[in-house]
Amino acid sequence: MAFAALKDELTCSICLNIYTDPVLLRCGHNFCRVCIDRVVESQEASEVYSCPDCRGELLEHTALQSNLKLRNIVEYFHSTQPMVPETEIFCSSCIDAPVPAVICCLHCEVSLCENHLRIHSKSQEHVLMEPCSSLRMKKCPAHQKTLTYYCCDENVCICLSCLLNGEHREHQVIDINEAFRKKMDKLRSVITKGALMRVDVDEKIQNLQTHNQDRTAKSANLTEFVNVTFKEINRQLEVVANRVLGEIARREEQTSLSISDLNAQLDRKRSELSRKIRHMDTLCNFADQLNLLQDKKTYVNYFSDLEMMDICERVDKITNAGENFDKGWVLKMVDMGLSEIMDGVGQIKDFPTNKATEILLDVNSASNNICVSGDLRTVSCSEVDQNRPETPERFEDAKVLSTRSFTSGQHYWDMDTCKSGGWRVGVAYASVERRGPLAFIGKNMKSLGLRRFGDNYFIRYKDKEIKIKHKIVCEKIRIDLDYDTGNLSFYELSDPISHIHTSTIAFTQPLHAVFAIYDNGWVRLRN
Repeated sequence: MAFAALKDELTCSICLNIYTDPVLLRCGHNFCRVCIDRVVESQEASEVYSCPDCRGELLEHTALQSNLKLRNIVEYFHSTQPMVPETEIFCSSCIDAPVPAVICCLHCEVSLCENHLRIHSKSQEHVLMEPCSSLRMKKCPAHQKTLTYYCCDENVCICLSCLLNGEHREHQVIDINEAFRKKMDKLRSVITKGALMRVDVDEKIQNLQTHNQDRTAKSANLTEFVNVTFKEINRQLEVVANRVLGEIARREEQTSLSISDLNAQLDRKRSELSRKIRHMDTLCNFADQLNLLQDKKTYVNYFSDLEMMDICERVDKITNAGENFDKGWVLKMVDMGLSEIMDGVGQIKDFPTNKATEILLDVNSASNNICVSGDLRTVSCSEVDQNRPETPERFEDAKVLSTRSFTSGQHYWDMDTCKSGGWRVGVAYASVERRGPLAFIGKNMKSLGLRRFGDNYFIRYKDKEIKIKHKIVCEKIRIDLDYDTGNLSFYELSDPISHIHTSTIAFTQPLHAVFAIYDNGWVRLRN
């Protein structure tokens, strides 16, 4: 019963035979490789691929992986089953009905049942053996005697006459049973060697499959990285273009206003000059010489005007200076913008695509002026003192660490942040100060943090804070930690994911995620 049950478990449901090179589908069912390949080919017309057992969806282009453990079980099952004779041997003397033979006589070349064996000759020349369908193969074809020896020189089985009187009398000869044992030993040695080679082949197959999976994953990751990078470059190019166009518009507006103002001033001066010229014409046309001579004005500086000189200088400056509207300064601004973009591309790190790291907030480190949610995922400001017990691990003001720490590997965690409140997120050693000014994130060499203020991000480390050139799109933040390389990257979970900043530090102690909350701010860890 156990044999039958095991055989059923090792039977392919398509061909109804024991598995040959079994492969495992993602739904959990196994089939012979040839059988499932035929099924997939038959389904090509409909372009819908499904498991023959459960109708679960198959990915036609997914490489089918050999089920190595099941294949080893099948081979062990075959090796433990007894050899079943192709045809049953019957007694040569029973003529009324076929009776299975239990022995054969090489001398008589007959098969005998138990009854005929009892009356058969017991003489030495009647050699008895297991039932065999080809008794003549057990005898020497030259002397018709039992093959009892093995010639090592010619690798053939011989009889006693071949040894004493035949051509093998001077050859190296051994007993046929000894020859059998030696050949069996050689076969076992070959089998052992083959088994070792097969294990090596199986290992190489597994390594190749693993390498192929890694290569496929890395290729997909690189493709996504390139797409994200070029989307970011295009976005930055648009920013540079808008910046240059804005500067052109600003200069155009500024020059236009200056020209309008100068036109108005010149119109006033032209009217004033016309009035003075008319007045001088009137004086020149006086008929009474005494009236003209008695006029006390000298008119020496009548047309001398410092304001007019200033206006003329401004007009000359505008008309003679063409650099505001040539390509030189435009190309310079474009070059500066492209340099900024390339510097940013050099800092872009491959954003993580593996599973996010699960982290929770450590209430034992939380200060008494912040509130930690029951699921240990949200931290927010609190106007009510939480009355937590004072311990060396507890922060004095508005901060909390994660329960989990990191000493190696790659990890990332995502979070939602508030837009109007204050927050700073990053990493910190467990040994970071808990009280005093050095407890602030980034005020020391034991912590680093990112904060948002208005429409700008700021990074602080070693008490130095720098402004990040980044256009804020959303309030979802990702922190990516590669402990071994010392890279700590911040991303904005926009569409596409946008790189904010990467810092490189040689980490020397276990790292925790750290959160600082103030001004009614809050941060929530995402599942």
